[in-house]
Amino acid sequence: MSEALRPSGIQGLLIDGARVPAISGRVFKTIDPATEQVIAEVAEAGTEDIDAAVASSRRAFEGPWSMMRGSDRAKLLLKLADLIQHNREELIELESRDSGKPVSAIRRQDLPAVLDTLSFYAGLADRITGQVIPTRPDALTYTVREPLGVVGVIVPWNFPMMIGMWKIAPALACGCTVVLKPAELTPLTALRFGELAIEAGFPKGVLNVVPGFGKIAGAALVDHPDVDKITFTGSPAVGREILRGAAGNLKRVTLELGGKSANIIFPDADLDAAVRAAGSGIFFNSGQVCSAGSRILAHASIYDDVVARLSARANSVRIGNPMETGTSMGPLVSETQMNRVLNYIDIGRKEGASVVTGGGRAGEHGYFVSPTVFAGVQHDMRISQEEIFGPVAAVVKFEDEADALRIANGTKYSLAAGVWSADIGRVHHFAQKLKAGTVWVNTFGPTDIRLPWGGARDSGFGREHGDIAIENFTEPKVVWIATGR
Repeated sequence: MSEALRPSGIQGLLIDGARVPAISGRVFKTIDPATEQVIAEVAEAGTEDIDAAVASSRRAFEGPWSMMRGSDRAKLLLKLADLIQHNREELIELESRDSGKPVSAIRRQDLPAVLDTLSFYAGLADRITGQVIPTRPDALTYTVREPLGVVGVIVPWNFPMMIGMWKIAPALACGCTVVLKPAELTPLTALRFGELAIEAGFPKGVLNVVPGFGKIAGAALVDHPDVDKITFTGSPAVGREILRGAAGNLKRVTLELGGKSANIIFPDADLDAAVRAAGSGIFFNSGQVCSAGSRILAHASIYDDVVARLSARANSVRIGNPMETGTSMGPLVSETQMNRVLNYIDIGRKEGASVVTGGGRAGEHGYFVSPTVFAGVQHDMRISQEEIFGPVAAVVKFEDEADALRIANGTKYSLAAGVWSADIGRVHHFAQKLKAGTVWVNTFGPTDIRLPWGGARDSGFGREHGDIAIENFTEPKVVWIATGR
């Protein structure tokens, strides 16, 4: 790791190509959620640090970066991918210790997704084109796409590397510069990405990394008049605050927010596959997934069977040290999150639902919660309506297709949904009628950087990934040339 970029003893901010302390001198501690031990002290960005980072990104944008050929930006993105690959084990360990994610999951999903994202947008960097649009014989009229400018990227703690790169890579490919504010719970891999970008040859200021707290650093980034775009993944409550702050200079905003995704299982489904995927859909990453299948809707004729099978899968989940390759579920990210999830489990009991398995803290050290399955859940219960963001499955009974649609669409979220059935007509009908940005059929959870991702209502607005992301970070311009004929 580059010691030249790191002040001794404290993980500094990365601004204008160098690791620096916060102007205030303030630091905060990042905690290993599996051990409750301090990993590192990190400089805490304040308003003045955000000002410095935005100014640096503005200089880089108006200087070398936006005028660089797309093919040259692509080479730098690919170089960054090479360096991430070369340092993969260090990054996997950092991510696991900072977030509690099992190393096996990071190695299987998160890190490959980071590399795939960089490769995909490197391939688009020199293919951002406009159109020639014939309007009249005495003019040549065409459009070009120009980079927006300085982009504020605010990422959550549940997938720090992966979601971070989902936003960073397309922004840089388009010729924008980035001020990245990672979640204060998981800042370490973001800072390492910043170092590797410098090592790859990115001009200073193209990627600044400013760990800090949302109410100070995040708000300063959102409110900053010289930030042209905010892209945010997180809670609906914070998303609303961001919209209010962004109104100050009418900056562009993309929001990917919460979910309460329904996973609908019909009697003709392959129950082994459906329940296996349902278990992964809610227990993966300890349930800390925006598209987690937290509501399992089972037809009345198979309801008891689904509950029994899902409970057996919950009991088979290996909880433990995320640094061990055999661990399938680690801790929740923080004590606050653990207490939030335990509180929802208490709410479910008080509402009259039954805990079939789990239902409490696992162990005395670390922020572990046992995989939990609730049966007898009514649609209007809070555990069926509100995002818990933990390993808590609510199994809801339905009677027929109309009932399943009513329940599935009956929340304020619309990010994702799953349907399990062998009836091709039924799955087409549900794919059309479900209010969800993604509908999985006879599977649950896979994503790909080539496919749009996002939702509506309290799940946010706008789409990320794929070609659509180019629209998020560019502005079309019309050029009208009079030909005089």
